[in-house]
Amino acid sequence: MATGAALLAPGAGLLAHPKGKAKGHHRPPNENGLTEGDAALLRFAAAAEILETDFWVQYNELAGIPDSEVPGGTPITAYQNAIIQLDADMPQYIHDNTEDEFTHFTFLNAYLVSKGAAPANLDPFRTLMGSTATGVNTALIGKRLTNLTQLTLDTSWWTRYRDPDHNPDLDPNFVFPQAVPTLFVGEHTAIPRTDSDLNNADFVQAMANTAGFHFPTIEQGGNSLYPSMAQRATSVEVLRILISIGPTETMHFQTWQDKAGNAVPLNNIIDPVTGVTVTFPDLTKNQPETLQANLIMPEPCPFLRRNLPPCSIIRPTETEGIAMGVVKFLTDMGLFKGQPPAFFVVLNRLAADADAAEREDENGD
Repeated sequence: MATGAALLAPGAGLLAHPKGKAKGHHRPPNENGLTEGDAALLRFAAAAEILETDFWVQYNELAGIPDSEVPGGTPITAYQNAIIQLDADMPQYIHDNTEDEFTHFTFLNAYLVSKGAAPANLDPFRTLMGSTATGVNTALIGKRLTNLTQLTLDTSWWTRYRDPDHNPDLDPNFVFPQAVPTLFVGEHTAIPRTDSDLNNADFVQAMANTAGFHFPTIEQGGNSLYPSMAQRATSVEVLRILISIGPTETMHFQTWQDKAGNAVPLNNIIDPVTGVTVTFPDLTKNQPETLQANLIMPEPCPFLRRNLPPCSIIRPTETEGIAMGVVKFLTDMGLFKGQPPAFFVVLNRLAADADAAEREDENGD
């Protein structure tokens, strides 16, 4: 851990608070500066967007639309066609989501720098192999931040948004059922690891279905992250940034959960490399309301207190520990398998600083 801190401390802007504090009243000395807390909120958001961009780029290379806006890669026809089974517009949506994430982290970092604050920078950890299948951007092989080949997906968000009786903010111990239980067991690849993964059409579709559920699984996290962090912001402008970017994550989530419901039903498909099996149920037919594919509007549920009427809301939005919760969620997913301990030191420090941010009044109290 000490090595990780030493690696990034000099000028990297990731470990700016030696004791892990980001209290709002620690103001920089210049009039255009941010409170340390506001800077920590934006820096964690930027880091999260950098990570999102990394894996969206991988999807765009193999199933999206590489162009001047999102350069690199050549889609694999069999894999892209399997993705298209979920919706004919999937390549365009993947491209546009990728571009959105690029703009999010570049804006957040530019804003931080404009205020004299350090930006987020995870470049030292671009060391993961990624896919080596024909079509990937060969210049990025071995230079990925995220791992899309060993995912364990928690799809309980599916039933969480369809459950009218439970809210994780009020029922933190309630266990929401999984939409695809087998994705929550073992490690699954969402992209072709090599050309050999393209030999079985059913397995190609299983990879595409896994990607289809990975998309909303990720975006529902941002869906909650931004409103949760916004409650800690001091600057009205920082609040504006968080509540302006956050709804775009909600738009992504709404789109992707709709497409995930179209995943092609598959039974007991075996990964030829790991032997892990996966089954995708038909969520479009004969399902209870908590699993029904076309119920993509958030079901009204208890909010704030149970003596108030149900309300259709984003959930969860509890602010305490939100950033550390996101790090744990992404880590448990397997997205960072292969990263060294120093990576987790940096990511956890960013999250701890964001969670330590305190909203203050105009007098700095």
